[in-house]
Amino acid sequence: MSHEHHHHHGSRRRLALVLGLTCAFLAVEVVAGVLTGSLSLLADAGHMLTDVAGLVLALAAMKFAERRPSPRRTYGYHRVEILAALTNALILAAVAGYILAEAWARFRSPQPVASVPVLAVAVAGLVVNLTGALLLRRGSRASLNVRGAYNEVLADALSSIGVIAGAAVITATGWLWVDPLVAVAIALFVVPRTWALVREAVHVLLEGTPPEVDLTALRAALEGVPGVRTVHDLHVWTLTSGIHALSAHAVLQEGASHGAVLGALRQRVVDGFPISHVTVQLEERCCGDHSHA
Repeated sequence: MSHEHHHHHGSRRRLALVLGLTCAFLAVEVVAGVLTGSLSLLADAGHMLTDVAGLVLALAAMKFAERRPSPRRTYGYHRVEILAALTNALILAAVAGYILAEAWARFRSPQPVASVPVLAVAVAGLVVNLTGALLLRRGSRASLNVRGAYNEVLADALSSIGVIAGAAVITATGWLWVDPLVAVAIALFVVPRTWALVREAVHVLLEGTPPEVDLTALRAALEGVPGVRTVHDLHVWTLTSGIHALSAHAVLQEGASHGAVLGALRQRVVDGFPISHVTVQLEERCCGDHSHA
């Protein structure tokens, strides 16, 4: 069994464990938020709800990715991960919008908050979030979807700290406006992360060039292969996290060996760039570049 296979199943087990912890505490936090009247606690619960959605989507994406390619879907189901990440980000944005609207109402009409129970629940939430972040940290380096779940759990830990601070201030001063203020801070905190995740997922769906691939350097490397005159119709895109593909047309110099050049081109890409799928069409003369790439 390969290292990649072990890593994949290890990530799945950690995701499942974090999902169980998060679901259990989500129920506690929602009940506590309603009973204490704390919007900041409900905001943290809403954020935790997106963690649950993200974890469920990540696990589903991993399961789909195991399905073999078919004549109808020749690349398999790798893109499910990207769709899951995008869905997760949109849910997070909707929750942030709701919290901001509710906070505005609370500023205009402050509601009583049982700050001591809020403080206790927030401390427990911090422990749960930090545990989840530690479990997901390793897998977040290899998968966009796991990275999204990891970032949300880590951000939840920071929002729990905000709830703790707010509850402590309310306990000491009685300032009820601190609760919606913390809720607004939590909502505004997640917006930039949400935007970054949406932008990255959309970039993949639009088959944009992966940020870790320098297209200029790649073209120069290909045209530096002996026997290659020029390269055109060069495209690089992402199938899913860490899996990139390339297609290109290479115009050969007169007398160049097709087999030798093709092998050298493929080796140059694999050795120098994080690209695993390489498709190159060899031509005796340029047949036109319709993509201007």
